[in-house]
Amino acid sequence: MNASPLWLAPAPLLLASASATRRDLLTGAGLPVETAPARIDERALEAEGGALAPVELARRLAQAKAEEVAARHPGRVVIGADQVLECEGQVFHKPADLAAAHAHLARLQGRTHALHSAVAIRRGGRAEDFVETARLTLRPLDAGAIDAYLRLAGAAVTSSVGAYQLEGLGIHLFERVEGDHSTVLGLPLTPLLARLRGMGLLAF
Repeated sequence: MNASPLWLAPAPLLLASASATRRDLLTGAGLPVETAPARIDERALEAEGGALAPVELARRLAQAKAEEVAARHPGRVVIGADQVLECEGQVFHKPADLAAAHAHLARLQGRTHALHSAVAIRRGGRAEDFVETARLTLRPLDAGAIDAYLRLAGAAVTSSVGAYQLEGLGIHLFERVEGDHSTVLGLPLTPLLARLRGMGLLAF
């Protein structure tokens, strides 16, 4: 049962993800949260949506996560979220290892890329979807600087689609960040709360 005076639904919000960062954003905003990672094949969905623009690919992935979890948990308020990194028309995925992370950063250095963060809300028959975009510019980095960063940051960078973690050591890589911090982290919090409020789920 829900014990939060802020959250008006009878059961906690259900996050269709195992992301600790997304969960922390929600709990930091005072929302009771449970997690139920979606059972979907993201790469297969990307292949099916090969003609989609990166922003629409992010939306489709978020929708698929929310819909799969909502089907298993009828009556719950479910949030699915996904993020797509786009640089000069190329979509980037989480690096498999540190060598791939080095290649990511070498490609992104000195350039501006977009992070498209999509959210899908499902509650019974009601659906809300939106995408927010942040634009980030890495400063010029030579191979030595990238190696130094990866030595310090370690394998944790492979959990980030851009091979950086802006909330940690990754901030040293950037020249400019344009967009809300929660959008960069993969869950645009202000527009999400506005939609939850519009659905009558928040006390104020």
